[in-house]
Amino acid sequence: MFAVFKKEFSSFFSSPVGYLVMGIFLVITGLFLWVFRGPFNIIDYGFADLSLFFLLAPWAFLLLIPAVCMRSFAEERKLGTLELLLSRPVSTGRLVLGKFLGVCALIGVTLLPTLLYVLAVHQLGATAGNLDTGLVWGSYAGLLLLMGLYAAIGLFASSLTENQIAAFMLAVAGCFLFYQGFDSLATLFPDGGTALFIRELGIRAHYEAIGQGIVDSRDLLYFISLGVFFLFLTTRRLNAYRQ
Repeated sequence: MFAVFKKEFSSFFSSPVGYLVMGIFLVITGLFLWVFRGPFNIIDYGFADLSLFFLLAPWAFLLLIPAVCMRSFAEERKLGTLELLLSRPVSTGRLVLGKFLGVCALIGVTLLPTLLYVLAVHQLGATAGNLDTGLVWGSYAGLLLLMGLYAAIGLFASSLTENQIAAFMLAVAGCFLFYQGFDSLATLFPDGGTALFIRELGIRAHYEAIGQGIVDSRDLLYFISLGVFFLFLTTRRLNAYRQ
C-alpha cells in the first residue's frame, strides 16, 4: 500500500498536475478573499475571521479534487496498465487505499499555504490576535474530512470508466449532489422535521456543524462511513474488472 501511495503522490509532482492544483486553488481563494469585491472579500466583510474561506473552499475543491481523481483508474484502464496493477501482490483494497491517501496528501499539501490566511487575519483584527483559533482548527478539520469524502467519490467515478472527462463529470455531479443537492431538496418540504432530516443526509450540514467547533461523533461517523462506503464500491468495481 505504501508503494502505491508513494507512486501516486510523487506522480502528481513529476507532472504539472500537482502544481496546477495548488496554484489554481490558491489563486482562486486568494482573489476572492483579498482582491475581488463581493460576498467573499474579507476586507469588505468587516470581521477578522476566516469563515468566508471555509465557505469558498468546498466549492473550489468540488472541481479540483475530481480533476485530480479522474486519472487515477480511468487513465490506467485506457493505457491498459490496470491489469498489470491488479496483478501485483497487493490486495485491491490496499491499492484503492494507497491511491486515496495519495490524493488526500496532495490536497493536504495544497492547504498548507492557506495558513498564511490565518496569520493575516490574526493581525487584521481591531485587537491583533483576537481570533478564535479553536473555530479555525475545527473548520480545517471539517475541510479535511470533506476533502477525503470528495476524494472517495472521485476515485469511485474514475473506476467506472476509462474516459477521464466522463470520470470528472461524474465526480463533480456526485460531489455536488452530496454537498448542495440535499440542501436544495430540503427546501421543497414545508415540514421542518422532514426538511432537517433530508438536509442532514448531505455533506454541508455536517461540514458546517464541525466548522462551528462542535465535534459531534455523528458528524465524524457520517464522513467516515460515507467515505468508506465509496472506497468499498471502488474496490468492488475493480474486483469485477479483474474477473
